[in-house]
Amino acid sequence: MIKPILRRFMMASLCIPLLALGEPTQDVSAPDGVRKGGTLSKTFEAPPLANVRSSMRRPTRNYPEQPPMIPHTIRGYQVDTNFNQCLSCHSRSATEVSGAPMVSITHFVDRDGQTLASVSPRRYFCVQCHVPQHDVDPVKVSTFKGIDQVLEDIIKRGE
Repeated sequence: MIKPILRRFMMASLCIPLLALGEPTQDVSAPDGVRKGGTLSKTFEAPPLANVRSSMRRPTRNYPEQPPMIPHTIRGYQVDTNFNQCLSCHSRSATEVSGAPMVSITHFVDRDGQTLASVSPRRYFCVQCHVPQHDVDPVKVSTFKGIDQVLEDIIKRGE
């Protein structure tokens, strides 16, 4: 059995090399991502929020079942468990007055396939799937082709 004084001496001798290292460097650079990184001790300010593309025409969908994009700003909209401001224009009863498209009938079906009288809880938080578009330069150039372009390319190649 190791005596208590010997145990303390052994523990101290293990810690001495750690003390010799001193303070860790705080200016190790962080990786650059969508915006330029900082260091562990310094960060850069986030860029200003970009303007929302506001147009009342509906953007083209790139593939079947793609959720439509939101063609207007939603800054300041209240969407929480108590209230969904999107439904003040897009609900069945409001579309005649607002002129906005009605929420898809698929949003009234619960996970068991039962049709409900109001929007299903799993479809209640619109921005899970629908997003507004902003005027920003792309981080990476997209090579995505919509189905129409893919079919056109196949016909041109004669496949």
